[in-house]
Amino acid sequence: MGRVYMIVLGVLMTGGLWGCGYNDLQGLDEDTKAAWSEVVNQYQRRADLIPNLVATVKGYAAHEKETLEGVVQARAHATGIQVTPEMLKDPAAFEQFQKAQAGLTSALGRLIAIAENYPNLKADQNFRDLQSQLEGTENRITVARKRYIDRVAEYNKMVRYFPTNLTAKFILHLDERPNFSVADEKAVAKPPEVKF
Repeated sequence: MGRVYMIVLGVLMTGGLWGCGYNDLQGLDEDTKAAWSEVVNQYQRRADLIPNLVATVKGYAAHEKETLEGVVQARAHATGIQVTPEMLKDPAAFEQFQKAQAGLTSALGRLIAIAENYPNLKADQNFRDLQSQLEGTENRITVARKRYIDRVAEYNKMVRYFPTNLTAKFILHLDERPNFSVADEKAVAKPPEVKF
């Protein structure tokens, strides 16, 4: 009887381990981190384009100093936030990062709007190339954010669903991850408008 009991107990424990989701949670955790890295990578690409864009506009629109300074300050604020994997566990830090990026998006929109007042600037090949790269980067940011949102949704479900929530909480000590939200759809959800 004792031997049968041990075999049954062993089968139940093995079956329980398959249902605990340990490996699935680990995989989703890594997928989420990779998706976040791509978001940060695209934001960095945008930040790298801004100095060239500002310098080009400055040559044509020197008296638009306030707008140019606003873009430079927004970039400094956005790139000044230390982006670490721990940020994914801190909703307040994540929100601060999101607000900084939204501020930069808004400042870039104002910068691009200046071009409408300067036909020579709109005709400048360097400006057009930078504008095209910026538009492409904004599209990449949108795609990277979408992938991150999808990964976090999948991860958060696994962290919350039974029985994997027990593994997440008691074995791996995983919590839900913050996700992007749209506080101001007009300022955040829409990339800067680019007109020729």
